[in-house]
Amino acid sequence: MVSPILTSPEAVDTLTYAQPQVARVTHVALDLALDFDSKRVGGTAELTVLAAPGAQEIVLDSNGLEIGQVTDGAGRALPYTMGEPDPRGGKGAPLTITLDGAETLRIAYRAPADASALQWLSPEQTKGGVHPFLFSQGQAILNRTWIPTQDSPGIRQTWEARITAPEPLDVVMSGVRQGEPESLGNGRRAFTFVMDKPVPPYLIAIAAGDIDFKAIGPRTGVWAEPATLDRAWREVNDTEEMVVAAEELYGEYRWGRYDMIVLPPAFPYGGMENPVMTFLTPTFIAGDRSNNGLVAHELAHSWSGNLVTNAVWGDSWLNEGVTTYFENRIVEAVYGKQRAEQEAALMFANIKETLAEVGEDAPGTALSTDGGYQLGSAIAYDKGAFLLRTVESVVGRERFDDWLRQWFDNHAFQPATSELFYEDMMANLVQGEAEAQALMLREWIFEPGLPANVAKPDPAAFATVDAAVTAYGATGAIPGAYAQWSSAERQRFLDNIPKQRSADQLATLDRALGLSGTGNNEELFLWLELALANRYQPAVPQVEAFLAEVGRAKFVRPLFKVLWDQGDWGQPIAQRIYADTRGGYHAVTRAGVDAIVGEPAQ
Repeated sequence: MVSPILTSPEAVDTLTYAQPQVARVTHVALDLALDFDSKRVGGTAELTVLAAPGAQEIVLDSNGLEIGQVTDGAGRALPYTMGEPDPRGGKGAPLTITLDGAETLRIAYRAPADASALQWLSPEQTKGGVHPFLFSQGQAILNRTWIPTQDSPGIRQTWEARITAPEPLDVVMSGVRQGEPESLGNGRRAFTFVMDKPVPPYLIAIAAGDIDFKAIGPRTGVWAEPATLDRAWREVNDTEEMVVAAEELYGEYRWGRYDMIVLPPAFPYGGMENPVMTFLTPTFIAGDRSNNGLVAHELAHSWSGNLVTNAVWGDSWLNEGVTTYFENRIVEAVYGKQRAEQEAALMFANIKETLAEVGEDAPGTALSTDGGYQLGSAIAYDKGAFLLRTVESVVGRERFDDWLRQWFDNHAFQPATSELFYEDMMANLVQGEAEAQALMLREWIFEPGLPANVAKPDPAAFATVDAAVTAYGATGAIPGAYAQWSSAERQRFLDNIPKQRSADQLATLDRALGLSGTGNNEELFLWLELALANRYQPAVPQVEAFLAEVGRAKFVRPLFKVLWDQGDWGQPIAQRIYADTRGGYHAVTRAGVDAIVGEPAQ
């Protein structure tokens, strides 16, 4: 299968050097060795090329790759040049290869030791403490630091890989493993993977370490370090049920297996939707499945994002907003309408908070932006989801579900743009001019702010909690039912109580609600954020321990930010902690904290 390339002006990806209309990559075959001593990946990448008649060259993306040689399928050397790197950083440099009629390119190369997509963990950074660990994070344009290809979401590619690693480490990838690992007799083993469906290249992912597998259902299971596996398995044990619910909503799951790997806590995101092998942070494990909306979200990406993908990153809401809506529908099917409505209400609060902070007319609050990201996840994720909730409320759930299913079916394994999404809605969903006006689709997608027709969440979803917030603010009354509340209710309470608290008030709150001892990291984060904003010294050791273990950017960046905002009190604490923790963070997390704290002196 060769996916199409979109050629409309809004589908041009400014973050790639590739010229896919001239020559494009359709398949990548990797043969790589993992070297944990030097923290390097190296070997060969064999690319299958589809070129227009008369095309003389192909342009790939590279960021720090060390190219040894380029040959064609017959072993004939091909000239190549590495261009000047983009002075703004991130985009890397163009790797231009003379084709001379070649349809296959074989590139011998090594990735740099500081490849931004790869994080090499020492044994001390793992739960087991004996073996090293490696994982990748390719989104958005980081895979060009370890794979020479056209690194654009609109240029989908099939791929295969042979990876060698030292025993006894296991390797998993975002492709289907072929058979058992092959012993090479030199203390190393070879693992083979295939992804026979075209995917955007940011979804090529790898992890290697001391990991074991435990099945959940006939097509689902979880990998994790042995010390984490049982807890992880119990937490994600609803996954097979989620897959069934997702299929009932929007059609067949098309990737075969749905496995997950719970990575060490240095992983910078909550989850990453790599096909057939979702990557997850251990920070979602709460012991009660209260944070399993994360699993539902990554599963939903198997349709929105992986099956139909934004062609350019300025349309990332097509991945994230559609997925967040889908996630909420899975949560409703598996855990009930009340939980789904509460989680939707938290999303809506995120939108309002972001708009209050940046302004209703800030350009980055439009869903579709020119070549950049939206202003925070509340736009791409939550505003995107509320567009779909609003459409559903206007046209009815049955009609809306029929339309969304056909969107996935008719654009499967293809890139998409906001304009294409809008046109499809107008052609296949909207009935009549009055309904078109009621939906306000162009305003939702292409203009900033939150349209007036937004379908607001049910105010009753948090009525009890909101009353408790009011009572606490007025009299300091602490809700006695807090322990029986859902996690969403506890998060709502912690996020809405008065922000200015004395040390005595914070101590009382912690003692009554057990905040510093919670096993739910979403709730712990809200407590630590509140405590630091009030310069609550007893929380500092816990913050220090938390930031030393957890690399999830969602938690790490805001905690450093609130410390930094405390001036003479917080900045020395932030500098001291970051000097110790920066080396253990993924490049994604480091970049965010560097912008707040600055890079510590060596």
